[in-house]
Amino acid sequence: MRVDHVSYAADQSGVKATAERLGEALGVTPCDGGIHPRFGTRNMILPLAHERYVEIVEVLDHPSSDKAPFGQVVRARSEAGGGWMGWVIRVDDDLAAVEARLDRTAVEGNRRLADGREFLWKQIGIKGTLADPQLPFFVKWGEGSPHPSAEASTDVTISSLMIAGDPARVTDWLGGLPPEETSSVITFDFVAPHGTPGLMSVTFNTPGGPVTL
Repeated sequence: MRVDHVSYAADQSGVKATAERLGEALGVTPCDGGIHPRFGTRNMILPLAHERYVEIVEVLDHPSSDKAPFGQVVRARSEAGGGWMGWVIRVDDDLAAVEARLDRTAVEGNRRLADGREFLWKQIGIKGTLADPQLPFFVKWGEGSPHPSAEASTDVTISSLMIAGDPARVTDWLGGLPPEETSSVITFDFVAPHGTPGLMSVTFNTPGGPVTL
């Protein structure tokens, strides 16, 4: 398991303007991510080095956004003014062990771009993130599906995550895997939560020096 991406809920300016603002800060050009029909959301992507990316997402005025847990998470964070929504772990082997541990079944996700490319994945654990935002959820990319970082033409990388929460709680959620073992290049800074736990900030290595958002 490894850190796959970090998710940012768009503010009231909308997903495109939010992505452009974050992209300008990092020196990364945003890419259209398409619509998630199952979740009632759409996103923009900031592809990064090390096969990682930033997802900027907004909720659509669609019934599925009220029913899908992912849509609920996005809506709640956007209505609170936008900002970091969470971090996501990539599972490269079978999701069965994660499904058994969480006692739930992974759901399928997809999004298609105008050029015909289709991204396919399964995800699980978003209800855990909804209940306790310090916890990541899990994705497994479909066989043959491109990865959103494939368009990266940058050396920008994720350097560290600051999380309000308890590393022991996250370790338990990861099946006994300490957070720092989900990446050899990302550091994790846990601070005691003052209010709701969750992802507080992300620091990036850029050609111009570190940038914290």
